[in-house]
Amino acid sequence: MAGAEQALPQTSQTAARIMRGGRVVACPIDDTLLLVIGAGAPVAGQVPAQVNDDPATATSASIIGWRLAPQPPTATHGFAALLPINDADRPLTTLRLGQESSPRRYIFGPRTLAVREGVTVLAELAGAQLTDVLDSLVDAMMQMPTGRRRLAAIVALTQARKGSDGFLEFVGETHEGAIFLRGWARAADPGNARVIVCGENPVIADCGIATFSRQDTPQGGAGFIGLLAASEPLRARDVEGLVYRGRGGWRYASVHEHRLIAGPTDTPGHIRSVLLQTHSTPAVLLRLRSAANSFEGRETISTLPVPVRLGVDNIFQANSSAFLISGWLLDPDEHVQSVRLRRGQSEMRLDDRWTRLERSDVTDAFTDEPLFKSMLDRETHPHGFIVFAGGLGADGAAPLHLELTLKDSRRAFLPLTPARLPPRQAALRQIKSIDPENWGLTEIVDRQIVPFLCASESPSPGVGAILDAGAFDEASGPPIIVAAGQAEEKELAPFLGLLALDPETRHAPIALVLHSECFRRQAGRIRQLAQFYRLPLRLMSAETDDVYDLLEAGIRALSSETVVLLAGSLLPRRSGWYGRLVSVYEESGGIISPTLAYEDHSVRWAGSWADAQSENSLSGRYAGYPLSAVTGLKLTRIAAASFECCIMPREAFLVAGGFAGSYLGYRQKGQDLGLRLSRSGINSWWLPSVQMLGSDEPFSTGSASAAPLVERIDERLFSARWAPQPQGEGNRIKEASA
Repeated sequence: MAGAEQALPQTSQTAARIMRGGRVVACPIDDTLLLVIGAGAPVAGQVPAQVNDDPATATSASIIGWRLAPQPPTATHGFAALLPINDADRPLTTLRLGQESSPRRYIFGPRTLAVREGVTVLAELAGAQLTDVLDSLVDAMMQMPTGRRRLAAIVALTQARKGSDGFLEFVGETHEGAIFLRGWARAADPGNARVIVCGENPVIADCGIATFSRQDTPQGGAGFIGLLAASEPLRARDVEGLVYRGRGGWRYASVHEHRLIAGPTDTPGHIRSVLLQTHSTPAVLLRLRSAANSFEGRETISTLPVPVRLGVDNIFQANSSAFLISGWLLDPDEHVQSVRLRRGQSEMRLDDRWTRLERSDVTDAFTDEPLFKSMLDRETHPHGFIVFAGGLGADGAAPLHLELTLKDSRRAFLPLTPARLPPRQAALRQIKSIDPENWGLTEIVDRQIVPFLCASESPSPGVGAILDAGAFDEASGPPIIVAAGQAEEKELAPFLGLLALDPETRHAPIALVLHSECFRRQAGRIRQLAQFYRLPLRLMSAETDDVYDLLEAGIRALSSETVVLLAGSLLPRRSGWYGRLVSVYEESGGIISPTLAYEDHSVRWAGSWADAQSENSLSGRYAGYPLSAVTGLKLTRIAAASFECCIMPREAFLVAGGFAGSYLGYRQKGQDLGLRLSRSGINSWWLPSVQMLGSDEPFSTGSASAAPLVERIDERLFSARWAPQPQGEGNRIKEASA
């Protein structure tokens, strides 16, 4: 306070010097704009200006002028100029205003003033005309580009009017990001207005204002409500006041010290409590009515008085905020205009992109309901839907909900709690609920499931619990990473027995990776078996039942330069396979896979080769041949190895990014990694003399009826990932198949 009292006499002296004419003072607003205050002959409007007699500074100043009272001998009018400048920190000596033929030259005062000091000088010079001068300055500044410092200057100019124009008594937020205000003011006009929201960082916003009568306001005052929509996020607690243009000019309404702040769930009720008393333009009332009908965190669709109901059966959220939603909408009379998925200010319309399904169960459930009784067609039931939605951002704090808008503009809401799952698991759960004979199956796959998987990000699988059941770290040789899903759980004891009977694998480090549930059930038993057989075994758990993901978790958990991969569904046909793979790898490098055969000793896999029809597709040879037909063949270069069993450099796997997590099955998942490794220059080899026995379906993808659907989805994903490349991109794969 003491500093302010000392400033007053100084500003009075400054005003006296200005009134003697020929002197001006500068108030920097920001780095590129000055407020200049002076006195002299009449001047107003856009006037040419020059600083420090430097032609390079020539610009145009926006000037507001007024007649001085009393008038000193040397000056008849005062003026306030908004002067653009390149550098507000440069020394200021002179100012020229007017045309070159008759310029008026002024000398700057020895120091610049803060805006609030400048307003005090302005008040001394303008007297009773101060209000008009301030309004004109703010009008001019609001036409210019605005920044934080310019808005702060406008707030300071507006606050220079004596007293507040009113108070903000309530500030509330909505889930859509709008800020609701309620209070009273003397000059608020109903309608839409461009305002400045005052606070630590003032911002410009659009405000829809409606007014209403109040008996508890001072004379001339009226109640008002407003709905703010700013281009940047606003919080209710940050609002300290409002600058707006009302009757008679720019006004300032401050926040009352006992203001009430409400959150998104309470604000709509406060709007409804006063909305019917207000009047404004139709557009503003429509906005306020919509805000009053905002999401309040509860389900409101079931209370609609029209025959419209909505339900969600499943909503899955992948790690990247991609959503896969299935449910039903019953709207026999076509009241619904749109269905949107919303989170905060982000939204996505669903009803123009979803795939409709037959849901006779929905028809049956509402047949006896009075509201629907005479409206439902017993022959058709197109009530179900499946839809992929993405791009809502990652604002996990904002509630997720469906917004249903009727054609009469009413809205109703359904809160959602998505199940957060890896995209593969979410897609598998969804397709289990789809009838394979459904007429919309093709569209479901192509428009919903595949885009969901493509848009989802799958984190790299990692291990959880680790249990050493033997001297794993002391064992020599590349570790054998064995992946056993729940389907192989019952075969673990004989599998370990086979490894123990082979003199080579008995002394090799073995990392057995299991699904976490299988680990919990079997860890103790497996540890006893490993100790009985004296196997150097390390047991690991992972939150997946996909064997490729289990293998990847094991690869990432180890630090060896070379690893041997083995699916738990495979069994070696003869002992010595491990040593043979290692010795060939030491000679040839790259990735080496043995022959995979069925239990009847017919070939299941004997190399993947570049397809002659497509450079980005792989095909097999010798499938169905007896093993004797290929056993005598030599080590052969192929386009891609089989990752069910192979030996490979660990670093190459990590650099390639591991297995793509979005595939549902195993065939395209392995081919995808094989193509990536081939394109990175890693050679793949087939070793016919080593053979593994196993079934054709080592990976669980759900029921047998879902298998064709899984295959179709993976084919679409593979095609999307490996679209045709420019000429020359596929040469390396073609060379490998030669």
